[in-house]
Amino acid sequence: MQYEVRQAASIQLKNICRECWTERVSFVGGSLSKGKTQIILSDGDKNFIRINLINALLSEPDKSLTGLMAETLHSIAIHDFPEKWPNLLETLLQAISLSHDSSQALKVHNALLALRKVCKRYEFKPRDQRGPLNDIVSMSFPLLLPLAQRLVTSNENSI
Repeated sequence: MQYEVRQAASIQLKNICRECWTERVSFVGGSLSKGKTQIILSDGDKNFIRINLINALLSEPDKSLTGLMAETLHSIAIHDFPEKWPNLLETLLQAISLSHDSSQALKVHNALLALRKVCKRYEFKPRDQRGPLNDIVSMSFPLLLPLAQRLVTSNENSI
């Protein structure tokens, strides 16, 4: 029962963030709400969601819930990263830096998942619009290289 409630809450949060984070506009510039008043989350609510979403994601053990939370993070990052969510990258890199501690494997895994979702925002952008991705790469690769080397070494030792 508790899992179903958490799953329903994660789905609802994802949908609310996708629909109510910013005003949705069509490709021709008009509003998609067609005369209806679209509810937009307040700045206070958005800040609360950003802070608590990342904390919940980093500590969530269930893969289906981490997937939902990661999608929510992605839809927020599209609009807010890096300008309105400047500490996101720092928070994720801090969690990834715990990779030497095997008791923190869940947090590291979830931080890597979140980092992938942030990078996905720039996946198909032209080179001149990838500035934040360059920052992500330059800040994260020094942490990712030793992690990858440890994983390769531990995999070779287990064979």
